[in-house]
Amino acid sequence: MKVIYDRDTDTLTVIFANMPVAESDEDKPGVILDYDASGNLVSLEILDASRRVGLPTQIEYQVIPVGVS
Repeated sequence: MKVIYDRDTDTLTVIFANMPVAESDEDKPGVILDYDASGNLVSLEILDASRRVGLPTQIEYQVIPVGVS
């Protein structure tokens, strides 16, 4: 997984798989979901990220141990 914030375009992109995008869908205005040819989610793009995300320049990653919710 890769997270990219582009300050020039104010776009936050989360890439889940390094696969070619076959189809894109704007789920909500400014939120674009990209899918591969099999319909699997490849990436998520948030336009105007500084307005939609608290701190687009910071990221916290957490893995919850198995069996803990």
